Amino acid sequence: MSVESIGVLREPARRAVYEYAVDRGELVSRDEVAQALGMGRTLAAFHLDRLADAGLLEVSYARRSGRSGPGAGRPAKLYRRSDTEHEVSLPPRRYQAAAGLLAEALERSGADERLFEVARERGRAAGDRSGSSRGARRAEPDRSREAENAELVETLAGQGYEPARRDGSIVLRNCPYHGLARDFPPLVCGMNLASVQGLIEGLGCRGAVARMAPEAGGCCVVIDTPVGDAAP
Repeated sequence: MSVESIGVLREPARRAVYEYAVDRGELVSRDEVAQALGMGRTLAAFHLDRLADAGLLEVSYARRSGRSGPGAGRPAKLYRRSDTEHEVSLPPRRYQAAAGLLAEALERSGADERLFEVARERGRAAGDRSGSSRGARRAEPDRSREAENAELVETLAGQGYEPARRDGSIVLRNCPYHGLARDFPPLVCGMNLASVQGLIEGLGCRGAVARMAPEAGGCCVVIDTPVGDAAP
């Protein structure tokens, strides 16, 4: 199933439709897709339905006008990314199963704090490696907070979090550890928070603060970002 589903994305226009739906992070209609990508409504509907048939998008129906009752018209067919995970490994590997065993062993042994410590160190190292070197950042004392936050967003995107700016915060629309977080929420969400905290430290983002804020369909971590420039 996963091989066929991922193969559906080989067609460039269909992949663009999928990426648009993912980037929006909310329900989209065929009209929105057609307008955004400059394609016909019928073609947009065709690609959306192919993606839905492959399990990459899920379908719902709603009236966008807000009206109800007689004369309100038919509900629109809307699409959003499916929560179903697709993974391809040739030959087959069971990394998720191994991760589950390790997570359970950590919970039983009470080694949570040690895991969080390692996660923060790994996050800090990833921040150090991303973009410019740490020494170069220190040599730019007048670097704006906006520049720091932009680098943070870019780095988080590279880590698979699908970050988006919203009301002075960075929300993470995807949890890279979704399967494990569902089965071991305190352990894995704590590990995730520590990793993001380390990433912020490694990038040298002044004032950015990662905190727990679980939200359906997204990551459990939100990053509050400062407004304006920091003092050197």
